Amino acid sequence: MDKTILITGGAGFIGSNFIEYFIKKYSNYHIINLDLLTYAGDLSNLHEVENCQNYSFEKGDIRDRFFLMSLFDKYDIQHIIHFAAESHVDNSIKDPAIFAETNVIGTLNLLDIAKQHWMDAPFLYKEKYQGSRFYHISTDEVYGTLGEIGYFTEQTPYAPNSPYSASKAGSDMLVRSYYHTFGMNVVTTNCSNNYGPKQHDEKLIPTLIRKALHGEPLPIYGDGNNIRDWLFVEDHCNAIDLVFHKAKAGETYLIGGHNERTTLEIAYAVCEYLDKKVPSEKSYKELIQFVTDRPGHDFRYAIDASKLESDLGWQAKETFETGIIKTIDWYIHKYM
Repeated sequence: MDKTILITGGAGFIGSNFIEYFIKKYSNYHIINLDLLTYAGDLSNLHEVENCQNYSFEKGDIRDRFFLMSLFDKYDIQHIIHFAAESHVDNSIKDPAIFAETNVIGTLNLLDIAKQHWMDAPFLYKEKYQGSRFYHISTDEVYGTLGEIGYFTEQTPYAPNSPYSASKAGSDMLVRSYYHTFGMNVVTTNCSNNYGPKQHDEKLIPTLIRKALHGEPLPIYGDGNNIRDWLFVEDHCNAIDLVFHKAKAGETYLIGGHNERTTLEIAYAVCEYLDKKVPSEKSYKELIQFVTDRPGHDFRYAIDASKLESDLGWQAKETFETGIIKTIDWYIHKYM
């Protein structure tokens, strides 16, 4: 019998990449993709798997507790991999409430209903759910900001600086509490900035590619020297697979690509490749414009992924140089 996994947010960027990766690799799981299909969700991201027998889609809201309960009853869900979240920092500055409702209350709903279904089940059924796992996907932004040196580790204190990162920090703490209070089989990963195919147009790299191809200004916050550690989405999917199958209950792992780049370096990389691939009369670099910085803009994120590497044997396969080419080529096909 297939094991049922509820994937929340599976029509989004990372979730859709993971579902495609997972279904291609495993045949003994039935994937239930739950997504509200807000502006960031797109079912066309899943056209390669939409007709697979071990894939089902449900449109719904993780804030709706009664809907979630009906979903557990309908599919007898045995595992959860929880991607669903409001995630764009700029949007969290404009409307913090929806981030608290979705990222905190939505996560609490999932945890509590999973606990009831798995841990409070009648004695005759408890053995079935002994291995049931709640896997929470989170972000390195919960740790705040770094200076010019140092790295986030699993021991770094939380210090979120935006409404988005604060809401994710809250959801992380709830997941932790269900392990320590109730003994639930939970794991959490905090990843660095993902990039790759299927990312929403609002994010930095798709924005740069789209605007460049349309001859529009390329907006760069502040002086462009804010630093992020970039992780190719397929490398992230591989890490999630390892953690889901091999991590001990209660563990947290950080996932990073060892690819620190400033925003300006990202813009230059995009422009230089487009200059070769889709040349125009002038270099795309001439489209770069510096704009007013984002409020509370964290200076630097960088992850030490050595725990994941040593415990589970994970290694990123893509360098930034190879990953960015694959990414730009995908968006050229999309936008042209």
